[in-house]
Amino acid sequence: MIVMSSVMRGARRLIHADPAGLNNFLSLYPARSSAPLLTCQQNRKFASKQKKDQKNQKVKAKVDKQEVEIRQRMTAVSLAEAMNKDFDHVLEALLNTSVDLDSLEPDSVLEERWIKEVVTRSGMKFRWAKLSESRVKPNRDVDKKPLGDPFLLVPRPPVVTIMGHVDHGKTTLLDSLRKSQIVSTEAGGITQHIGAFLVQLPTGEKITFLDTPGHAAFSSMRARGANATDIVVLVVAADDGVMNQTVESIQHARRAKVPIIVAVNKCDKPQSDPQRVKQELLAHDVVCEEFGGDVQAIHVSALKGDNLLALVEATVVLAEVLELKAEPSGSVEGLIIESRTDKGRGPVTSVIVQRGTLRRGCVLVAGRSWAKVRFLFDENGRAVKEAGPSAAVEVVGWKELPSAGEVILEVESEQRAREVVEWRTYVEEQEKLQEEQSAIELKQTLHLDEYKKERAGLTHLSWRQRKAALYRANKTKFATRPSERTQTDEPKLPLVIKGDVDGSVETLLNILDTYDAQQQCELELLHFGIGDVSENDVNMADMFTGSIYGFNVAASKSVQQLAAKRGVSLRLHSVIYKLIDELKDELSSRLPPLHSENVVGEEP
Repeated sequence: MIVMSSVMRGARRLIHADPAGLNNFLSLYPARSSAPLLTCQQNRKFASKQKKDQKNQKVKAKVDKQEVEIRQRMTAVSLAEAMNKDFDHVLEALLNTSVDLDSLEPDSVLEERWIKEVVTRSGMKFRWAKLSESRVKPNRDVDKKPLGDPFLLVPRPPVVTIMGHVDHGKTTLLDSLRKSQIVSTEAGGITQHIGAFLVQLPTGEKITFLDTPGHAAFSSMRARGANATDIVVLVVAADDGVMNQTVESIQHARRAKVPIIVAVNKCDKPQSDPQRVKQELLAHDVVCEEFGGDVQAIHVSALKGDNLLALVEATVVLAEVLELKAEPSGSVEGLIIESRTDKGRGPVTSVIVQRGTLRRGCVLVAGRSWAKVRFLFDENGRAVKEAGPSAAVEVVGWKELPSAGEVILEVESEQRAREVVEWRTYVEEQEKLQEEQSAIELKQTLHLDEYKKERAGLTHLSWRQRKAALYRANKTKFATRPSERTQTDEPKLPLVIKGDVDGSVETLLNILDTYDAQQQCELELLHFGIGDVSENDVNMADMFTGSIYGFNVAASKSVQQLAAKRGVSLRLHSVIYKLIDELKDELSSRLPPLHSENVVGEEP
């Protein structure tokens, strides 16, 4: 050991003193010195190769795995849907596990560990679903305010609705009261809109009259007029008696709990019989004063103006008995009796003010629309600055056209109006979503029942045998793809409906709802709206091979030429019953011909 240590010390001194001499010394003994040198060189090369392989592994890009959202107590079919797979994939992923696959059904609840196992074996990664609490949106709607101090109420003019059968003289009676010629401006001599007029009587009283259509198609307009009124004047022709629309008007007045005054019209005709009219009214529980009832019956002649003063006095007396009062201050409340789109003024509504005083600049809300009042017009088209209770005015300034029959409420600002409209839109959307969700759940239930019925006869088989049997049964379905567009030879009539006001469109839609022969000729409503016929309406009717029906609207020359070029039937009418008759004729023309054989005689 002492000798070896001395040799090592001598070698170190030699290396430090003469490195070149050391190299000469090693060259003398190549066999001994080459082996350890070779070994060190090979080791260095092997180590560097390992480092390079590690670098290559780090640089290699990671493969993004599909992320599956899981939750507690998932069923097998819900897990398959979350993975975008089918139920059999879940069964394959659970092979060679302790799960009994033969007893596993689509609605079986899986344990948490098996849910994770299926996702992992499928080459995916899982994440737990977050429990999100749906925020309850605060109610931002506006409601009618309660009645104020009774001492602040002041008398107001009564709102009187003239109702009755068509062509019994309702509009002529109103003409005589206000000394105007409205009948001459009405198409066909019949009223087809709700007209609102403020009449100043010679005695100083003011009465707001509503003239409603008498045709059978305008039932919704008459109902709206009855709801907006204080008194109903029921006009019955003395030569015609009680008719269908007369009975309907009585029913509308009863539903609205409005008192009735009977005006027996056309008493100047030789064939008139007022007593018969009163007796016919008894059958409908309208008992006149002559028979011990409380209903006033006035014999009048609207054409000659006979006894109109007695009718006015009866109306004023009944209004005094009812003690009609309203609050002229405070927030405005009213009712839309008609709405339309005017070319120069945009959306326009006819309004009956029921509370407060309506002025320019007021912010109003009606349904899912709001307005900042720009202009107010009376029944003669003259601009007015304000309108008090029971006044009938036209309001200009709506952002969108509201529906007739909507209640008008005043709000503080435009921001508040937007909040109300947003809330009402949100409520309507939620109701629609609820309906759609109910339909989806019903469809899912039917689909699940059909699925269980399909697999009911395969429960004794294993899942592999069941999969093979289902494939053999459905392979013809997979091979044939159903047509995306189905064409039928059954008769069909697509329609585009356009009207001048909201009430007219509502009436036409009500007429279409009464159609009950869909199995013979299907009636399909493509589009409906307010305003003149446009090129889009023609294009839509051409696409579906339909017809366009317009009521009290026009079509420009270019639109008419386009309709003629495309072969689209464009039918414009100003009288409601003519439109109905032409619609019936077109429906009949689309029906297949009926072949009947009548045997006249036979040879022996």
